[in-house]
Amino acid sequence: MKIYDISQEVFSCAVFPGDPAPQREIMNDMNKGDLYNLTAIHMCAHNGTHVDAPYHFINDGKTMEKVSLEKFVGPCYVAEHQGVVTAEDAEEMLQKARNAYGQKTIAEVSADASKRILIKGNAEVSLEAAEVFAKEKIFLVGNESQTVGPENAPMAVHKVLLGADVVLLEGIRLKEVPEGVYLLNAAPLNLAGADGAPCRAILMDMK
Repeated sequence: MKIYDISQEVFSCAVFPGDPAPQREIMNDMNKGDLYNLTAIHMCAHNGTHVDAPYHFINDGKTMEKVSLEKFVGPCYVAEHQGVVTAEDAEEMLQKARNAYGQKTIAEVSADASKRILIKGNAEVSLEAAEVFAKEKIFLVGNESQTVGPENAPMAVHKVLLGADVVLLEGIRLKEVPEGVYLLNAAPLNLAGADGAPCRAILMDMK
């Protein structure tokens, strides 16, 4: 089994424009005579590699602790794409995932890899692609950017996906990961009442 760490290092991570960057505060330091080392962390829930809960863009949507871990853990498909992801591209990604996992439709097996789509590359999910993913009721869409939709206008794409209970895994790093099926573990921190949370996302190649 090969494990890919697809997470960013927190203190050097990418930050969405306008969000506060993570900061480390040294509370105790053994080099200064303290009995132990102790670090405090100050960060935004959407720094670096993180997940979005529906509450991020939907005021009565689920907060982080109410989102099932099933969304974040299970088979997934890594699909490479550059540029805008169209509706046709989204359909193709889903079909590749079904074929790779040996399934005909998403409904046949709940553990189908097409329930979780990770997009490798400098890609932007269009509103039309978001509508395809939402209609198919997949669990999760992941991407390498700090936002799944256009950076200058992310609301529409977020509202379509999060409104359909499709959670988002943003800021992943897939450069070393070939296209294909993997086991994803992107369980977020259990932050009650939060709109998102950091996570340590990994992929496991079970071949």
